[in-house]
Amino acid sequence: MIGNFSITYIIIVIGCILVSLVVHEFMHAYAGYMLGDRTAHEQGRLTLNPLAHIDPVMTIGLPVATLLLFGAPILAAKPVPFDPRNVRYDEFGAAMIAAAGPLTNLVLAFAAAMLARVMHFSVTGGSTVLGIFIIINVAIFVFNMIPIPPLDGSRVLYAFAPEPLQRFMQQIEPYGFFIIIALVLTAGMGGLLMSINNYILNFLV
Repeated sequence: MIGNFSITYIIIVIGCILVSLVVHEFMHAYAGYMLGDRTAHEQGRLTLNPLAHIDPVMTIGLPVATLLLFGAPILAAKPVPFDPRNVRYDEFGAAMIAAAGPLTNLVLAFAAAMLARVMHFSVTGGSTVLGIFIIINVAIFVFNMIPIPPLDGSRVLYAFAPEPLQRFMQQIEPYGFFIIIALVLTAGMGGLLMSINNYILNFLV
């Protein structure tokens, strides 16, 4: 045991995270490719090979550390590159690329919940692999839809935001991830995210 978690549990969590993030990043790349940009394809990101998408610190080290410290994983993969000059529909095309990843996680969670229901598996509390998979995919969806750069939700918001807000988002983007972590840990956003997570989970299961 490590803290309140067994080695088996941590391995399952890491496996679910890797599958969920790889599909998430692949769908970003696929959406970009379908919208006319070949940047991700040329950089080897249009693939389901985990090695193309994993950052050892942000994808593996950070979620394990935050899982042990806070009981919930915080993580990120390598950002999928795209050239906005090549993307159809301008900012709205970029928003579609951004939304493709987290929406895929929501679909994965829904599919896993339907499978659990058909097979009469209990997923309450994340006590099974399917339960853990559902919880992680919902968490990735909710976290990535935070409208603060550089998360996907900010790209969606950017397409509809007035110009002053777009400029502000550009200015804070280099510091965005630190702002997000600080808000989650100190300003009550963690509680809000947990409430949204629980609402979606209750709907699914």
